[in-house]
Amino acid sequence: MKGKIVVATGATSGVGEAAVVALARKGARIVFVARAPDRARATLARLERAAPGLGHAFHIADLSSVAETRGVGKVIADSEPRIDVLVNNAGAMFADRKVTAEGLEMTFAVNHMAYFVLTAALEERLKASAPARIVSTSSAAHARAELDFSDLQSAKGYSGWRTYSRSKLANILFTREAARRLAGFGVTANCFHPGVIASRFGSASGGLTTPLLALVRPLLATPEQGADTLVYLASAPEVASETGAYFVKRRVVEPSAAARDESAAKTLWQASEALAGQVA
Repeated sequence: MKGKIVVATGATSGVGEAAVVALARKGARIVFVARAPDRARATLARLERAAPGLGHAFHIADLSSVAETRGVGKVIADSEPRIDVLVNNAGAMFADRKVTAEGLEMTFAVNHMAYFVLTAALEERLKASAPARIVSTSSAAHARAELDFSDLQSAKGYSGWRTYSRSKLANILFTREAARRLAGFGVTANCFHPGVIASRFGSASGGLTTPLLALVRPLLATPEQGADTLVYLASAPEVASETGAYFVKRRVVEPSAAARDESAAKTLWQASEALAGQVA
């Protein structure tokens, strides 16, 4: 990874932070997007301790906002000479339905639209940097989910877990369609399940989720264990040509039937383009 540039979201805690530190130690320069300046500075300091002198940097943006995500993507695309790896890792789950200022359901906005919009903003830079890779964090939670294209914003009978599971299904469908569209440009797209990790994830979910996660957290895998497959997909020569796949513990695993639906992948892409287009 020496001399390579990695752009990452969700890098200030958990799997994302463990992954960017590991990639920095391999020689990569890390550019990450964060919402909270204090947390961003803490992660930057950790990167500098792990791999000093590489010019690691961060940008502040709220990834629940399509406009802010698009804006920070443009800033990064304009300021970076190349992007070798894009890591889409930011994620959240909410016990109660929340709506962004742009009218999107919060889980869908953060877990799916941020992936879609940031990738679109960086697409030309990724192509120009080929060979390049896109790595997105999904989850085994996708397994029993199905998308309802008449209710992508979960306005009907909201369930935090069901909405989260649908967003993780969306991550796989997004990956498959991105891989198809980027074929021939030297840019691969893969996603993975990190496992159930002891991290800050869910700490602000509300409802019963927060205390339940706090109770079981000591029994869960470490962020470093969860980051292993992410680091592998971002850096390993063995997967340089692999694209459109879903990985668990460094191995390609067949996702659910709903996640293999090529028609659904195309429909989700078109719906996401339309939603992104509504925000000038």
